[in-house]
Amino acid sequence: MSVYRICKAFTVENGHLLSKHAERCRYPHGHTRKIELVLSSPTLDAHDMVCDFKWIKLAVGEYLDQFDHALCLNANDPFLSKLDPNDRRVVIFEEGDPTTERMAKRIFDYLNGQIQAGTVFETAEGVAYRVSPDVRVERVRVGETPSSWAEYSVGARNSP
Repeated sequence: MSVYRICKAFTVENGHLLSKHAERCRYPHGHTRKIELVLSSPTLDAHDMVCDFKWIKLAVGEYLDQFDHALCLNANDPFLSKLDPNDRRVVIFEEGDPTTERMAKRIFDYLNGQIQAGTVFETAEGVAYRVSPDVRVERVRVGETPSSWAEYSVGARNSP
């Protein structure tokens, strides 16, 4: 089956610690993370696009901001008790350690939810940005270092 693909990339500065790790990664450390969102569709919309890149930015911009200059922690990490629970720059991972793999899945699920909901964004100028129901999140790739990344994707129709 033929498909069109687009990719929108974002960058966040992000810290985490992996409480289950046996070596250095169990200590707080940071990464410059390149986040690549790949969307696909078998058809183009009325503007001859998979979707407008601006829709992607509007769909995930604020969501990704929570990770920028933030510390990601496992909800069961003892270090968490030393931090302010109301600090918006602390991102809690209830499901386990905040690995790059878990971050990729979390972002995938959020973006997929925006598409499934048919979220429409209207700018101050009155321009509405929509996404076709044919658009699918193909994959989310999150970089950890210049030479390593993790990626999350699901089957051909991206249904959870």
